[in-house]
Amino acid sequence: MLKGNAVIIEWLRSPVVYRGVAWFRDDFLAFAKRAANRDAIARHYLHLGERQRRVYFDDGTSVAQKKIFYALRPAATLRWLRLHPTEAVAPMHFPTLMAECDPPAALSEEVADLMRRKALTHELGSAALPLAVADFIDAEFELARSAFGDGRGSAAEMVQQAEQFYRTVVERLETEAQGGGAPGSVPPIAP
Repeated sequence: MLKGNAVIIEWLRSPVVYRGVAWFRDDFLAFAKRAANRDAIARHYLHLGERQRRVYFDDGTSVAQKKIFYALRPAATLRWLRLHPTEAVAPMHFPTLMAECDPPAALSEEVADLMRRKALTHELGSAALPLAVADFIDAEFELARSAFGDGRGSAAEMVQQAEQFYRTVVERLETEAQGGGAPGSVPPIAP
């Protein structure tokens, strides 16, 4: 996470929880909000989004409509990070992310249409990439190239804080295990 692995943060922010320890998730998310390197996180999303754009619909022809989200989410996250300069942890819930990144009206309409169709069927078929979506994705990737640093900021203090966080978690888990149970456990949730 300190080096920009946004997947860890996505797991912490995911609205889907199959099983977990509530206090650990809450404490780790609080630590992530303090410790995550926003430039490194932004670089993660930029590289991910550019790769998805290139792989799935760089040739300008028909694109599998559900794959649009593969580049749209990183672009929206980059915009969110740009609009929230003191934050490093964007919303995981896609509708919340879109609402909080203040998208252009034409993009909002296209995304709403894609989401409506996706709710009806997971297979959306193929079609041309909507211009509003392509413009948004390309513009956000271009802005991100200059808006964020290389993500290599000084992290020595954060490494120490991460090590302390880890020790605290291990000690608490050990204490709970000796007590015969884990009071912070979250029961499994049916998918």
